[in-house]
Amino acid sequence: MIDIHAIDGKLGAPDESFDVVVVGAGQAGTAAAIEAAAGGASVLLVDENPVAGALIGSDVPYFYGGRMSAAVQQPERMLEQMVASNPAIEAAFEAGVDVRLATAAWGLYVGSPTLRALPAPMLGLADRERASMIGFGRVVIATGARDVVLGFPGWNQPGVMGAQGFAALLTRYDALASRRVVILGSGALALETALLALARGIAVAALVEVADAVQGQAELAAQVAAAGVPILLAHTIAATRGGVDGVEGVTLAPVSPLPPARSPAQVGAQSRDVAREAQHSPEDSSAPGPGPSPGKDVRTEIACDTLILALGVTPATELLDAAGTAPGETITLIGDAALPRPGPAYLQAWANALAQHATPDTIVCQCEEVTRADLLGVQPPRYLDRPAAMAARSLASLRGDGPAHPDQIKRLTRAGMGQCQGRRCRDQVACLLAEQQGVPLAAVPIASFRAPVRPVPLGILADWNERAEMTAGWDVWFGIPTQWTPYAVIGTPDEAEHVARLGGNMHV
Repeated sequence: MIDIHAIDGKLGAPDESFDVVVVGAGQAGTAAAIEAAAGGASVLLVDENPVAGALIGSDVPYFYGGRMSAAVQQPERMLEQMVASNPAIEAAFEAGVDVRLATAAWGLYVGSPTLRALPAPMLGLADRERASMIGFGRVVIATGARDVVLGFPGWNQPGVMGAQGFAALLTRYDALASRRVVILGSGALALETALLALARGIAVAALVEVADAVQGQAELAAQVAAAGVPILLAHTIAATRGGVDGVEGVTLAPVSPLPPARSPAQVGAQSRDVAREAQHSPEDSSAPGPGPSPGKDVRTEIACDTLILALGVTPATELLDAAGTAPGETITLIGDAALPRPGPAYLQAWANALAQHATPDTIVCQCEEVTRADLLGVQPPRYLDRPAAMAARSLASLRGDGPAHPDQIKRLTRAGMGQCQGRRCRDQVACLLAEQQGVPLAAVPIASFRAPVRPVPLGILADWNERAEMTAGWDVWFGIPTQWTPYAVIGTPDEAEHVARLGGNMHV
């Protein structure tokens, strides 16, 4: 019997189709779009920027850290600033490229065994009013890179931001509300961020590096030093001081020697102890962390209104990752989206140093307010119940079934399920799992992405021109007749026939 709820041949054609679709209107994306148009191709160029003020406040797509001015609430001004900051956008217009700004690409759908019903490869787009599906012959992903974010006590207050977010607010939007910054890191990204801030009249109080040597080029470091900016080596963040407007200062401490490597049993015992301690005093932020030995903790206080994370960037390839595919004949990565991921050893060194002063209630996931103790105890957010059986589990008990995976932690604790979609916690969850399991960061799998890879209102996604053939089968989960009996036949003679012939025995 033919399943009337199968989707074969029922998905509508794309709303529009182009020879080439370029996602990202930065330097690389605009250059690619102009070149493709010059070759006679029909070209669509989309960029999610300028994003709405609410999304900037949620740190999408960059980690803006609450340091934007009120200018981000003026969409027309933001659009003008973006075009003015990249003249190539206007050149793309003149070359015949269809340019759409403030339009996010939220899903990539290409031919695969699970997508055979698609009439064509498609890209899901959404602006502030509607969503659409775009067909393409080739898609070029020039989405750039995002900052690696690692947490520490107080990082979840306004004034802690990423280097990419800092640069975007300063150079693209002219909407930065920072006056005196401290930069974490000493690689090329950190040094260039310091020079950019100085050139724009923003004071740089210090660069902080956990390693005992500057990681970037000596020439850049010399320029930063010549400007009177100290680079504090072998230091980490011990605490932050906050006020009404967020960060007001930072306390630095020397990096203490790492303890000897622990066995899996020791790791499990420590995770249980941390979780148990947090359950007894869940709101005690003054509990001491595993810091340096007494007498050696020489601390440095620095006044600042912004802490910039410049530890490295990772390619923003969420579209590709969620699609479960790789670059090939129809998909190309260019620009910063084609960069390799940052060195895991350096990130792990930073994560370990920051953890030396972390307390059990240090936030890991801002969106869901998941703390370090919650994650080590594999507990749900505090707004959900924690029955005794759930409270007894820990990372050690989870590891009884094998190495912990970030996707497991996401499902069990909700870390990474917020509207920033894991951009602020994905890397630190991986670092924490590496630390607690006693394995290199490179051995921890990368957490997966799912479409939509950008927060899109359901009202926009739902406004889809669905074909009548699809609408007719909406009430059957995945159209599997052996699991569900359609509403239309419940209570009719056809229900018995449905059960007898197809085995449907469960109502929706």
